[in-house]
Amino acid sequence: MLAHLENETTLVAEARAGDANAFAALMGQYESHVYRLALNITQNPQDAEDALQDAFLKAYTHLGEFRGDSLFSTWLVRIATNEALTKIRQRPPEWRVSSAEPGGAEKETSRPREIKDNDDNPEERYGKRELLEILSEAIESLDVSLRMVFVLRDIQSFSTEDTARLLGLSEAAVKTRLMRARLKLRQRLNGWFKRSPSWSQR
Repeated sequence: MLAHLENETTLVAEARAGDANAFAALMGQYESHVYRLALNITQNPQDAEDALQDAFLKAYTHLGEFRGDSLFSTWLVRIATNEALTKIRQRPPEWRVSSAEPGGAEKETSRPREIKDNDDNPEERYGKRELLEILSEAIESLDVSLRMVFVLRDIQSFSTEDTARLLGLSEAAVKTRLMRARLKLRQRLNGWFKRSPSWSQR
């Protein structure tokens, strides 16, 4: 779950008054979180980086419009979510098709690269890495509308209410899409494990 700055309100007020250091502090706190969010949505590191930069730029230029009705971080996540979705919409049709295929050129860069657990033996580390890659592929296979709900609820740990507000949906729609996303992921993962001799024997 996203850790909020205790002095977030003060930093936002100072940033709105033109204090660049205050906005830099906000960026430093939420940069990695926003990047992970964008990466989970776009499944492409370059698009995620672009979405991150665009989100912070838009937040800075529209800071005067932030009324404080919600946390700054929630407002920022909504901007980043929209920017990530924009990156997907801007992709040419042939890119979307090629990147969705199992051998897509961008797939490898979107998967987790490192397993940080020094207590695992090599076989366990390989097993975890393989499982993370399978999960990454399964999430990437989801329709964007389902993926965004799944990422915000199950990966970023936002509440149903916050997810609905971020995506401009009703809570009922969020629950329905989340259920569909979980079912599709379960079906895809079950199918993969049944086909994989290495996992069926574990």
